[in-house]
Amino acid sequence: MEATDVKKLDTTIKEKPAHIETLWHERKKKWNGARLFILIISLLAIGLSIFHVYTAGFGTLPSWQQRSVHVLWALLLIFLLFPFRKGKKFGLMDVLIVGLTIVTAYYMITGAEMIQSRQGNISHGDVVFGTIFIALVLEATRRTNGILMSLIGVFFIAYIFLGRYFPGALAHPGVRYEKMIDHMFNGTLGVFSAPIYVSSTVLILFVIFGSFLMKSGGGQFFTDFAFGLFGNKTGGPALSAVGSSALVATITGNGAANAAITGSFTIPLMKKLGYSKRFSAAVEAVASQGGQIMPPIMGASVFIMAETIGIPYIQIALFALIPAVIYFFIAGMVVYYHAKRLEMAGIPKEKLPNLRTVLLKQSYLFLPILLIIGLMIYGYSPMKAGFYAIVATIVLSWIRTATRMSLLDILAALENGAKNALVVIAACATAGIIVGAVSLTGLGITFSRFVIDVAGGSLILLLILVAGASIIMGMGMPTVSAYVILAVLGAPALIDLGVNVVAAHMFVFYFGVLSGLTPPVAITAYTTAGIAGSNPTKTALYAMKIGLGGFFIPFLFVYNPELLLQGGDTTRMVIAVASAFLSCLFFAGALEDYFIGPLGVVKRVVLFVSAILLVMPGLVGDLIGLALVIFLILWQKRSSTYVSQNSNQMSG
Repeated sequence: MEATDVKKLDTTIKEKPAHIETLWHERKKKWNGARLFILIISLLAIGLSIFHVYTAGFGTLPSWQQRSVHVLWALLLIFLLFPFRKGKKFGLMDVLIVGLTIVTAYYMITGAEMIQSRQGNISHGDVVFGTIFIALVLEATRRTNGILMSLIGVFFIAYIFLGRYFPGALAHPGVRYEKMIDHMFNGTLGVFSAPIYVSSTVLILFVIFGSFLMKSGGGQFFTDFAFGLFGNKTGGPALSAVGSSALVATITGNGAANAAITGSFTIPLMKKLGYSKRFSAAVEAVASQGGQIMPPIMGASVFIMAETIGIPYIQIALFALIPAVIYFFIAGMVVYYHAKRLEMAGIPKEKLPNLRTVLLKQSYLFLPILLIIGLMIYGYSPMKAGFYAIVATIVLSWIRTATRMSLLDILAALENGAKNALVVIAACATAGIIVGAVSLTGLGITFSRFVIDVAGGSLILLLILVAGASIIMGMGMPTVSAYVILAVLGAPALIDLGVNVVAAHMFVFYFGVLSGLTPPVAITAYTTAGIAGSNPTKTALYAMKIGLGGFFIPFLFVYNPELLLQGGDTTRMVIAVASAFLSCLFFAGALEDYFIGPLGVVKRVVLFVSAILLVMPGLVGDLIGLALVIFLILWQKRSSTYVSQNSNQMSG
């Protein structure tokens, strides 16, 4: 790929055509069973999106009905789109499961009010169809999220009945089967609890909004903007990849999906300009995965976090802003130091999008995101803000011919939005089973006591244990699933030891996100490795190095909640933020073995120690850290002068 291809990003940043578009363009071909099957799936996906856009704008159904329709519709689509055996065609088992789903949907939708009224005194029909429904949820999760997530759901159901066989504080007397079904199915404490509430009202709407924004050219604008801003700087291609992937990923909310979208352009470009395959893939992985922590939209987990701790989403986004900026600042500085060390230049300006032109012609595509922020600050719910943002995206796309959305584009965006949401809907439904099991058995309280006892009451040891558990839980499953499990198990333990509530939930959220970079199941890193043609495990390990600041940041805001704008006065917050940025600047230099010039082992240690001292609470640590850096800078300049003089003498 030539550097001049930077001006042709639209062919790589846009989504693949939806089935409805493909069918329309091939409409003259003979219709057969396969085309009819595709059309049915497309219409079901479009219908699911229309249902959610309509209810967002004009009012939802009663709670249980809204959530059940949401899950059942998604289940039907999942069973039509994802075969029973991966890579195989739609077969007899799929036909049977689809039929079972339709029968279950009929029972639940036609008898919704009666099912709810029987809470505490359920019928035999509720037991039968509740059992089938839970089994369908777990099967849909297996197909979309993998066997691990499904088995975790099965484990928590088994724990409900087998509690007496667990050791110590984790033991409980066990629960009758009918009570379990009543809890999981007939009310809103199990499958239809907080994760599905968020999924059926806010989450899917923002996924649909992201689909509309990408279809209207928003992804193109973000990429053009990033390359116009950073492309000609030292390390420009990699810095541009960090910037564009961060912007696009905050819309998609999925690290692996974003890596596939933007990585197909940024990785070949970085390789063409001299970066190694491993480095190119690792940079893209770090940036794509980090999009989930970058406001204003972030990933799905944050909406559930807002519901869990009872804080408006817009406030959570505000609290998350500084740590997210620090994360990308570290990644950007690692890239910059890497380029300086290897003396790699940027892309010539004439081969880049003109930043002024990009802003003049395309900046209006950013207005829907500003609208979301403004509406939520003004007091609108995220659901209403998402609805108006979708409408605004369509209207704004008509400003220019190049971005104008036709009816077919709108239908394709609706279809893509619904399909993109299926993985998260299935994960949220199984997360609801886990939440239901925890509330039914009282596991949340007992687990908190258990891990505090294991940590011996030590906060740092508890943080390490919870961080490890978060990474393990996040392997091979969506961040939302990992967060929900740890929000009910790990976060309460941190809060019990005095950690700020927001910091505790952000801590487990961050490590759930970073599991996408952590072997052996580093799904985002493996996606970028496939694009780059590099070794997956080596790519994941290198991504961990570039993104190491992300593993460092959660510990920072636990001990310095001012970074989350929690506690302390303005002066303390300013000092904490300034210290954190300086620390990250030095931390990145120590990682990449470059600061003003090449470092070497001793200087790297000095720089790393100064980075640690700057984030430790208290003024003394800051002063010692700054003194060490000043000493290092003088040492570096003296070494540079000495080398220069020797070089001149030798040349003379």
